[in-house]
Amino acid sequence: MATTLRHGGSAALNTSAVRSSQAQHVETRRVCFLGDNTKLKQGSLAKLASVFVPCGDRSATLGALRVRCMVLETKSSVEKKTALHDLYEKEGQSPWYDNLSRPVADLKSLIDSGVRGVTSNPTIFEKAITSSDLYDDQFRQLMNEGNGVEEVFWGLAVTDIQDACDLFLPLYEASKGGDGFVSLEVSPGLADDGHGTVVAADRLYKLVNRPNLYIKIPATAECVPAVRTVISQEISVNVTLIFSLARYEAVINAYLEGLEAVKNEDLSKISSVASFFVSRVDVLVDKRLEKIGSEEALGLRGKAANAQAALAFKLYQDKFSGPRWEALAKRGANKQRLLWASTGVKNPAYPDTLYIAPLVGPDTVNTMPLNALEAFVDHGVVSRTIDANLPEAQKIYDTVEALGIRWADVGSQLEAEGVASFQTSFNNLISSLQAKADKL
Repeated sequence: MATTLRHGGSAALNTSAVRSSQAQHVETRRVCFLGDNTKLKQGSLAKLASVFVPCGDRSATLGALRVRCMVLETKSSVEKKTALHDLYEKEGQSPWYDNLSRPVADLKSLIDSGVRGVTSNPTIFEKAITSSDLYDDQFRQLMNEGNGVEEVFWGLAVTDIQDACDLFLPLYEASKGGDGFVSLEVSPGLADDGHGTVVAADRLYKLVNRPNLYIKIPATAECVPAVRTVISQEISVNVTLIFSLARYEAVINAYLEGLEAVKNEDLSKISSVASFFVSRVDVLVDKRLEKIGSEEALGLRGKAANAQAALAFKLYQDKFSGPRWEALAKRGANKQRLLWASTGVKNPAYPDTLYIAPLVGPDTVNTMPLNALEAFVDHGVVSRTIDANLPEAQKIYDTVEALGIRWADVGSQLEAEGVASFQTSFNNLISSLQAKADKL
């Protein structure tokens, strides 16, 4: 029999929007105790959980002592539920977490709150490693073993990825390989080197040695063919930095061609997501709309990214249907799910769930930074929205182009900026590690 002492909000996501599923034969009684609630002892029932509900009288004062009153709830079982669970269970969208740092075990509370996977990138690792001393012992050990600084970085990163994969492995197994993935990106310095990307993907895949690993490969023109090759080698891939419909279609084709090239008849163990970036699109398009300055242009601010995303979902539906796909599906192939990336709102004037709530749809993933995750759990609405108004999405997309903002140019610029940003983060991290090594 499980017991929860409930008071306040959820520690897992720092928000109050966590509920417990209904259970039969619930018994509640008021419990008053003295002093710090973390020291409460109720015999075998003294386990504090992360979900609490206050009773009518929260506290009272008896002389110099503070008496706190709570409801002690005893159930045969308690299942914590959030809007993240609803996203997956009701609408078929998998919420992932766009961050990774030590202690990796902290991910357990997010998994309990409904998170079903993790993405990482060079910028995330730069922040994690340079802002924490939890990497220092392993750093010294790897340096003392004679490794170069860049190899030390990969040692640190692979350890984090392995630990995260292990935490998500039960979910991966329970979903039969549908979720529970953790992504590790090849060096951003390989963005223009397709062959080098293939070699690096194989190396990282073998180093991590976990079934629920995604190797992240950028969707540059040079690396799209690498996606085909890596998939044909039966390595699961997260294709990242997709900013345009044209490049997205090329990524889908690379995935399909890779599957078709696999010699093994069973394709069920190969998985992929296509990371389609959203908020960065609005940042750039909004600037150009404001430069145009007309009423029509200004009225489109904050709308372009989600419109393009809706059209990407339509393209996904079209490409993963018909005879070509059906032939692969007979071999057990998995669809390459769309993953909405860059979902943190960068303009404070916009709703904080702008790149989550309008992008809810089946067979998709939304990877969110913590602030976006918390916002959606707190006040997000779960309903299928991604294809609710495709004609309007097409109209917005066409109007942006008609105003002189070429989508091809937007995609090219954002891709170049994304690659450069990750390269800068990677270089800064290596420089920081080198400085630390010089002090040893």
